[in-house]
Amino acid sequence: MGTEPELHMEKPLAELVGTFALVFVGCGSIMVHQIHAIPGAQLNVSLCFGLVIMVMIYACGHISGAHFNPAVTLAFASINRFSWREVPLYILAQFVGALLATVLLFQLFGPVANLGATLPNTEIAKVVLMEIVLTFFLMWVITAVATDHRAEGQMAGLAIGGTVALAALMGGPVSGASMNPARSLGPAVIDGNLSTVWMYFVGPLIGAWLGAICYQRLSCVREQPATAIDPSPSNEKIKEAKGCC
Repeated sequence: MGTEPELHMEKPLAELVGTFALVFVGCGSIMVHQIHAIPGAQLNVSLCFGLVIMVMIYACGHISGAHFNPAVTLAFASINRFSWREVPLYILAQFVGALLATVLLFQLFGPVANLGATLPNTEIAKVVLMEIVLTFFLMWVITAVATDHRAEGQMAGLAIGGTVALAALMGGPVSGASMNPARSLGPAVIDGNLSTVWMYFVGPLIGAWLGAICYQRLSCVREQPATAIDPSPSNEKIKEAKGCC
C-alpha cells in the first residue's frame, strides 16, 4: 500500500466557499457602489476586499490554509510548502467559487460595473508590472505569517487582509489590484470580456512566485549564522522544518 495521504474534500470545499465570499463581497461592493452612487467608493471597496479576506482566513485557515487564490497555491507548491498533488483540486475549487459568486451577483444586480471585473486603466506593461509588485508584497506577507515560526501566526488574517486592502487602495485605480487569477476570471467569463484577463494571470503568478521564493531565501540567510554558531539539534530541526536550502 502507498503512503500518499488521502485527499480530503473539505479542503477544496473550504477554498470554494472562501473564494466565493471574496468575489461575492468584493466584486459585489463594486456593483452596489455604482448602483447607489455611494461616495468614497475606492476606500469602501478596498475595505470590503480586505475584510472579507480577513474573516475567511479565520474561518477557513484551519481547514484548507485559506489560499483563495491560484497564484498563492502555486507559489506555496513551488517552495515545497504545499503538495503538488492537491494543487489541481484547490485551483478548480477557487475558479468554481469565483464563477458561482459572479453568477449570483449577475442574478441579483444584472450587468452592472462589468460585474466587478478587473480592467486596466493604463498601458499593458504598467498593468502587468503593478500586478507583479502588488502580488509580490501580498505573497511576501502570506509566506511570512504562514511559514515563519518567528511571525505572529494569530495575526495572519489581519496582516493579510490589511495587505489586500492597502494594495487595493493604491493599485485599484491603475490595474484593479486583482492579485488573484480566480477573482479576475470569474467576472470576466460571465461578463463576456476575456480580452485583458491574461494580464491578471501573468502578473499575479509571477509576483506570487517571486514573493514566496524571495521570503524563503531571506529567511534561510537570516537563520544560517545562528545555525553555524550553534549547530544544536534544535536549530537543525528548525532549519529542516522551515525548508531552508
